[in-house]
Amino acid sequence: MNPAGLLTALVATPSVSGDEARIADLVAGHAESWGARVHRQGHNVWFSVGSGPKRLLVNSHLDTVKPCAGWTTEPHEAVWKDDTLYGLGANDAKGCVTAMLLTAKALLEEGAPSGVEYVFALTAEEETGGKGLGPLLSTLGPLDAAIVGEPTSLKPCTAQRGMLLLRCVAHGKSGHVAHAHAGGLDNAILKAARDIQAVSALRFPAHPLLGEARAQVTQVSGGLARNQVPDRCEFFVDLRTTPGMDHAKVAEDIGKALESEVLVHSARYLPKGTDASHPLVRAAVVASGQDTVGSSTTSDWAFLGDLPAVKVGPGDTLRSHQANEYLTRAELEAGLAFYRRLLHGYAGEVSRG
Repeated sequence: MNPAGLLTALVATPSVSGDEARIADLVAGHAESWGARVHRQGHNVWFSVGSGPKRLLVNSHLDTVKPCAGWTTEPHEAVWKDDTLYGLGANDAKGCVTAMLLTAKALLEEGAPSGVEYVFALTAEEETGGKGLGPLLSTLGPLDAAIVGEPTSLKPCTAQRGMLLLRCVAHGKSGHVAHAHAGGLDNAILKAARDIQAVSALRFPAHPLLGEARAQVTQVSGGLARNQVPDRCEFFVDLRTTPGMDHAKVAEDIGKALESEVLVHSARYLPKGTDASHPLVRAAVVASGQDTVGSSTTSDWAFLGDLPAVKVGPGDTLRSHQANEYLTRAELEAGLAFYRRLLHGYAGEVSRG
């Protein structure tokens, strides 16, 4: 199957996160027809090509977000206009899946470079952080490095922001508004307002690829009645962290800087970074002909622990989660050529030590 045909089939198969059974069947069927020994766990599909002491994970995700408003075509249909395919997931990340699958097909037909076992894993629920790559890792066995397929315009991403969500609660003392002038009451909304100003003033060291991390207050709620001094006000802080920022330490420091009680709501999306000297990074730079970049978006890389990784793939991250998502034929074909160069290049880097 040619790249455009496979991408068309994948985009025309709806796979909103949590409902990937049909696309997993499709992917598994193609891989089996090419001679791969395919494994399944839930809606996750994986198989290995080649053998060697080094094991490289080649991963992208099968699921999509739900379609948003504003589509001018049917989002679950694959619509070609000239050399551009429109459809939900075309860019994020079925172009990556297509290019990775056809790279695996080529390796199965031509033989993989010696010294490396390529573990292809096309996984579920990346968009919702559910039963996808994270739970699958222990089944895949030990790994030495990973390629995470996301739309990066084929620029090798070696740093990715994490996500720290804090729930902050300002506590006060309630009473009738008419008596507030007499003292003894404590307006929790005013306390929260002071803390929200303090959050906006927080500064963290800049990262060379990602720049500064800035905390953002994203939700505020407080007060029970218009004639009652509020004794509680809650607000959420979203901080997209950079490599080197320890979530527990950052949360502790913010707690010391605020009057409000600071609770960690979510800290599992950790920031990631891979050293420029790693063989996979060197191979990715050569294969792409572009310098390394940072990525503000999270991905399944967040669940890979300390495993060195590069996030890279065809498409543009700015198209993701938008109406009229698309991928061009040229981008898809460039992605396939890139992954083939990268996998061969990594084997070469490994063999040279």
